[in-house]
Amino acid sequence: MDKLHLDQHISQQFNHELEDIRNRVLAMGGLVEQQVDKGLTALLESDGDLGQSVATADFEVNAMEVEIDEECIQILARRQPAASDLRLIVTVIKVITDLERIGDEAEKMGRFAVELAEANAATSYRKELRRLGDLVKSMLRDALDAFARLDVDAAIKTAARDEDINAEYQTLQRLLATHLMEDPRQVSQLLKITWCARALERIGDHSVNICEYVVYLVKGRDIRHINFDQVQSEFLSKPN
Repeated sequence: MDKLHLDQHISQQFNHELEDIRNRVLAMGGLVEQQVDKGLTALLESDGDLGQSVATADFEVNAMEVEIDEECIQILARRQPAASDLRLIVTVIKVITDLERIGDEAEKMGRFAVELAEANAATSYRKELRRLGDLVKSMLRDALDAFARLDVDAAIKTAARDEDINAEYQTLQRLLATHLMEDPRQVSQLLKITWCARALERIGDHSVNICEYVVYLVKGRDIRHINFDQVQSEFLSKPN
Protein backbone atom coordinates (compact mmCIF):
# COMPACT_ATOMS: atom_id res chain seq x y z
CA MET A 1 0.00 0.00 0.00
CA ASP A 2 1.28 3.46 -0.85
CA LYS A 3 1.93 5.83 2.04
CA LEU A 4 1.87 9.58 2.11
CA HIS A 5 4.17 11.36 4.50
CA LEU A 6 1.74 13.88 5.90
CA ASP A 7 3.38 14.07 9.33
CA GLN A 8 6.91 15.16 8.49
CA HIS A 9 6.69 18.94 8.55
CA ILE A 10 8.91 21.26 10.52
CA SER A 11 5.78 22.77 12.02
CA GLN A 12 4.02 20.35 14.36
CA GLN A 13 1.01 22.64 14.19
CA PHE A 14 0.79 22.03 10.45
CA ASN A 15 0.89 18.27 11.10
CA HIS A 16 -1.94 18.70 13.56
CA GLU A 17 -4.01 20.75 11.12
CA LEU A 18 -3.68 18.16 8.34
CA GLU A 19 -4.56 15.29 10.65
CA ASP A 20 -7.49 17.25 12.04
CA ILE A 21 -9.13 17.75 8.66
CA ARG A 22 -8.71 14.06 7.82
CA ASN A 23 -10.40 13.15 11.09
CA ARG A 24 -13.18 15.63 10.42
CA VAL A 25 -13.83 14.08 7.02
CA LEU A 26 -14.06 10.62 8.59
CA ALA A 27 -16.44 11.93 11.25
CA MET A 28 -18.60 13.46 8.51
CA GLY A 29 -18.44 10.17 6.64
CA GLY A 30 -19.58 8.29 9.73
CA LEU A 31 -22.56 10.61 10.13
CA VAL A 32 -23.49 10.22 6.47
CA GLU A 33 -23.26 6.43 6.76
CA GLN A 34 -25.69 6.56 9.69
CA GLN A 35 -28.10 8.71 7.70
CA VAL A 36 -28.05 6.32 4.75
CA ASP A 37 -28.60 3.33 7.00
CA LYS A 38 -31.49 5.02 8.83
CA GLY A 39 -33.07 6.21 5.59
CA LEU A 40 -33.00 2.70 4.16
CA THR A 41 -34.34 1.20 7.38
CA ALA A 42 -37.18 3.71 7.41
CA LEU A 43 -38.11 2.68 3.87
CA LEU A 44 -37.92 -1.04 4.48
CA GLU A 45 -39.80 -0.96 7.79
CA SER A 46 -42.34 1.74 6.88
CA ASP A 47 -41.07 3.76 9.84
CA GLY A 48 -42.34 7.27 9.27
CA ASP A 49 -40.87 8.62 12.50
CA LEU A 50 -37.40 7.39 11.61
CA GLY A 51 -37.80 8.76 8.10
CA GLN A 52 -38.72 12.15 9.52
CA SER A 53 -35.66 12.17 11.77
CA VAL A 54 -33.43 11.48 8.75
CA ALA A 55 -35.13 14.16 6.67
CA THR A 56 -34.68 16.80 9.36
CA ALA A 57 -31.09 15.92 10.34
CA ASP A 58 -29.48 16.88 7.03
CA PHE A 59 -28.46 20.24 8.49
CA GLU A 60 -25.80 18.45 10.56
CA VAL A 61 -24.11 17.12 7.44
CA ASN A 62 -24.35 20.53 5.77
CA ALA A 63 -22.82 22.23 8.80
CA MET A 64 -19.88 19.81 8.84
CA GLU A 65 -19.24 20.45 5.14
CA VAL A 66 -19.13 24.22 5.73
CA GLU A 67 -16.80 23.88 8.72
CA ILE A 68 -14.35 21.57 6.97
CA ASP A 69 -14.39 23.68 3.83
CA GLU A 70 -13.59 26.77 5.87
CA GLU A 71 -10.73 25.02 7.63
CA CYS A 72 -9.29 23.96 4.26
CA ILE A 73 -9.47 27.54 3.02
CA GLN A 74 -7.66 28.76 6.15
CA ILE A 75 -4.88 26.19 5.65
CA LEU A 76 -4.48 27.19 2.01
CA ALA A 77 -4.20 30.83 3.03
CA ARG A 78 -1.81 30.32 5.95
CA ARG A 79 0.38 27.43 4.80
CA GLN A 80 0.34 27.67 1.00
CA PRO A 81 0.82 23.87 0.83
CA ALA A 82 2.46 22.11 -2.10
CA ALA A 83 2.77 18.57 -3.46
CA SER A 84 1.01 15.90 -1.38
CA ASP A 85 -0.19 18.44 1.19
CA LEU A 86 -1.98 20.41 -1.49
CA ARG A 87 -3.45 17.21 -2.93
CA LEU A 88 -4.79 16.35 0.52
CA ILE A 89 -6.57 19.68 0.83
CA VAL A 90 -8.02 19.40 -2.68
CA THR A 91 -9.10 15.81 -2.00
CA VAL A 92 -10.80 16.76 1.25
CA ILE A 93 -12.78 19.53 -0.45
CA LYS A 94 -13.90 17.08 -3.13
CA VAL A 95 -14.74 14.27 -0.69
CA ILE A 96 -16.89 16.44 1.57
CA THR A 97 -18.81 17.67 -1.47
CA ASP A 98 -19.69 14.08 -2.35
CA LEU A 99 -20.51 13.30 1.28
CA GLU A 100 -22.88 16.26 1.41
CA ARG A 101 -24.60 15.01 -1.72
CA ILE A 102 -24.89 11.53 -0.22
CA GLY A 103 -26.52 13.20 2.77
CA ASP A 104 -29.00 14.84 0.38
CA GLU A 105 -29.87 11.42 -1.06
CA ALA A 106 -30.38 10.04 2.45
CA GLU A 107 -32.65 13.00 3.24
CA LYS A 108 -34.63 12.20 0.09
CA MET A 109 -35.11 8.60 1.22
CA GLY A 110 -36.25 9.82 4.62
CA ARG A 111 -38.88 12.10 3.09
CA PHE A 112 -40.21 9.38 0.81
CA ALA A 113 -40.22 6.90 3.70
CA VAL A 114 -42.59 9.22 5.56
CA GLU A 115 -44.92 9.53 2.56
CA LEU A 116 -44.89 5.80 1.81
CA ALA A 117 -45.56 4.92 5.45
CA GLU A 118 -48.53 7.29 5.54
CA ALA A 119 -49.89 5.73 2.33
CA ASN A 120 -49.40 2.14 3.56
CA ALA A 121 -47.46 1.38 0.39
CA ALA A 122 -47.12 -2.17 -0.92
CA THR A 123 -44.11 -4.11 0.39
CA SER A 124 -43.40 -6.38 -2.58
CA TYR A 125 -40.33 -4.34 -3.52
CA ARG A 126 -38.56 -4.66 -0.18
CA LYS A 127 -36.34 -7.67 -0.79
CA GLU A 128 -34.79 -6.14 -3.90
CA LEU A 129 -34.48 -2.68 -2.32
CA ARG A 130 -32.76 -4.20 0.71
CA ARG A 131 -30.27 -6.01 -1.53
CA LEU A 132 -29.47 -2.80 -3.42
CA GLY A 133 -29.20 -0.88 -0.17
CA ASP A 134 -26.83 -3.42 1.38
CA LEU A 135 -24.55 -3.23 -1.66
CA VAL A 136 -24.52 0.56 -1.52
CA LYS A 137 -23.89 0.76 2.23
CA SER A 138 -21.00 -1.69 1.95
CA MET A 139 -19.47 0.27 -0.92
CA LEU A 140 -19.72 3.58 0.94
CA ARG A 141 -18.16 2.07 4.06
CA ASP A 142 -15.26 0.59 2.10
CA ALA A 143 -14.70 3.80 0.13
CA LEU A 144 -14.35 5.74 3.38
CA ASP A 145 -12.09 3.04 4.79
CA ALA A 146 -9.86 3.30 1.71
CA PHE A 147 -9.66 7.05 2.29
CA ALA A 148 -8.83 6.56 5.97
CA ARG A 149 -6.01 4.12 5.15
CA LEU A 150 -4.87 5.81 1.91
CA ASP A 151 -5.24 2.39 0.30
CA VAL A 152 -5.18 2.59 -3.50
CA ASP A 153 -5.82 -1.13 -4.03
CA ALA A 154 -8.87 -1.07 -1.78
CA ALA A 155 -10.15 2.07 -3.50
CA ILE A 156 -9.89 0.53 -6.98
CA LYS A 157 -11.48 -2.76 -5.91
CA THR A 158 -14.30 -0.90 -4.18
CA ALA A 159 -14.99 1.28 -7.21
CA ALA A 160 -15.23 -1.85 -9.40
CA ARG A 161 -18.30 -2.95 -7.40
CA ASP A 162 -20.32 -0.14 -8.93
CA GLU A 163 -21.15 -2.54 -11.76
CA ASP A 164 -22.95 -4.81 -9.26
CA ILE A 165 -24.92 -1.84 -7.94
CA ASN A 166 -25.93 -0.76 -11.42
CA ALA A 167 -27.06 -4.31 -12.27
CA GLU A 168 -29.12 -4.55 -9.08
CA TYR A 169 -30.62 -1.14 -9.75
CA GLN A 170 -31.71 -2.21 -13.22
CA THR A 171 -33.26 -5.39 -11.80
CA LEU A 172 -35.25 -3.35 -9.30
CA GLN A 173 -36.35 -0.93 -12.03
CA ARG A 174 -37.73 -3.83 -14.10
CA LEU A 175 -39.55 -5.21 -11.06
CA LEU A 176 -41.17 -1.86 -10.31
CA ALA A 177 -42.17 -1.44 -13.97
CA THR A 178 -43.86 -4.85 -13.83
CA HIS A 179 -45.77 -3.89 -10.68
CA LEU A 180 -46.85 -0.66 -12.36
CA MET A 181 -48.28 -2.52 -15.36
CA GLU A 182 -50.09 -4.93 -13.07
CA ASP A 183 -51.63 -2.22 -10.91
CA PRO A 184 -51.54 1.33 -12.38
CA ARG A 185 -53.32 2.60 -9.26
CA GLN A 186 -49.98 2.29 -7.45
CA VAL A 187 -48.22 4.71 -9.79
CA SER A 188 -47.59 7.41 -7.17
CA GLN A 189 -46.14 5.01 -4.63
CA LEU A 190 -44.08 3.07 -7.15
CA LEU A 191 -42.57 6.27 -8.52
CA LYS A 192 -41.43 7.23 -5.02
CA ILE A 193 -39.86 3.81 -4.58
CA THR A 194 -38.16 4.25 -7.96
CA TRP A 195 -36.74 7.59 -6.83
CA CYS A 196 -35.46 5.96 -3.64
CA ALA A 197 -33.73 3.27 -5.70
CA ARG A 198 -32.24 6.04 -7.83
CA ALA A 199 -31.00 7.76 -4.67
CA LEU A 200 -29.21 4.57 -3.64
CA GLU A 201 -27.67 4.21 -7.09
CA ARG A 202 -26.43 7.80 -6.88
CA ILE A 203 -24.86 7.10 -3.49
CA GLY A 204 -22.92 4.34 -5.22
CA ASP A 205 -21.72 6.84 -7.82
CA HIS A 206 -20.56 9.26 -5.13
CA SER A 207 -18.72 6.38 -3.43
CA VAL A 208 -16.89 5.73 -6.70
CA ASN A 209 -15.87 9.40 -6.73
CA ILE A 210 -14.38 9.05 -3.25
CA CYS A 211 -12.37 6.04 -4.42
CA GLU A 212 -11.07 8.01 -7.39
CA TYR A 213 -9.99 10.82 -5.06
CA VAL A 214 -7.96 8.31 -3.01
CA VAL A 215 -6.00 7.38 -6.14
CA TYR A 216 -5.47 11.07 -6.90
CA LEU A 217 -4.30 11.77 -3.35
CA VAL A 218 -1.81 8.91 -3.19
CA LYS A 219 -0.66 8.70 -6.81
CA GLY A 220 -1.16 12.29 -7.94
CA ARG A 221 -3.15 11.11 -10.96
CA ASP A 222 -6.70 12.12 -11.88
CA ILE A 223 -8.41 8.92 -13.09
CA ARG A 224 -11.96 10.25 -13.42
CA HIS A 225 -12.06 9.95 -17.21
CA ILE A 226 -9.71 7.02 -17.68
CA ASN A 227 -10.96 3.60 -18.81
CA PHE A 228 -11.38 1.47 -15.68
CA ASP A 229 -9.47 -1.49 -17.15
CA GLN A 230 -6.52 0.85 -17.66
CA VAL A 231 -6.83 2.09 -14.08
CA GLN A 232 -6.72 -1.46 -12.76
CA SER A 233 -3.78 -2.36 -14.97
CA GLU A 234 -1.78 0.74 -14.07
CA PHE A 235 -2.52 1.22 -10.38
CA LEU A 236 -3.72 -2.08 -8.90
CA SER A 237 -0.89 -3.94 -7.18
CA LYS A 238 0.07 -7.22 -8.80
CA PRO A 239 -0.01 -10.35 -6.59
CA ASN A 240 3.40 -11.70 -5.66
